[in-house]
Amino acid sequence: MSNLTIEERVRAIAEHVVADYGLELVHVEVVGARRRLVRIFIDKPEGVTHEDCSVVSEHVGTILDVEDFIPSSYVLEVSSPGLERGLYKREDYVRFAGRAARVRTREAIEGQRNFRGRIVGVEGDAVTFDDRVRGQISIPFGLIVKANLEIDLAEEFKRAEELAAARRVQTEGEG
Repeated sequence: MSNLTIEERVRAIAEHVVADYGLELVHVEVVGARRRLVRIFIDKPEGVTHEDCSVVSEHVGTILDVEDFIPSSYVLEVSSPGLERGLYKREDYVRFAGRAARVRTREAIEGQRNFRGRIVGVEGDAVTFDDRVRGQISIPFGLIVKANLEIDLAEEFKRAEELAAARRVQTEGEG
């Protein structure tokens, strides 16, 4: 394990810890040189709680202290990826197909590097994306520099209304 970078070692530790708690490891970042910031983003379908973050932070922090491979002091942050979560893995694009997103590429595709629209799905080694300007386009994973979900307020209000209606039906059925 000594040939791995600090970030890779932190990711390996975090993967084991989050798996023990039924959570998903979304992303790991290690930034800074003199005083490092170690960020771990976790998620679960029903949303991450403060308790989830606290438990993961405690366990990962203990392992990092015992293994002592980070050469300087560090700050450990464990949090939810947020509403506009980053998309890092092929599975993210499959899971969030149909959702609004932003994608930035390393190189221009048909003269464009920044895309906004909806994730259609995944085909082979590329994301099929419905861009607001270009229409449907295939974006190879290897060219993606950064990608995030984008909040569509109308969609979020509709989702919240559907959830509230489902809860009312469930409550009425119980009573």
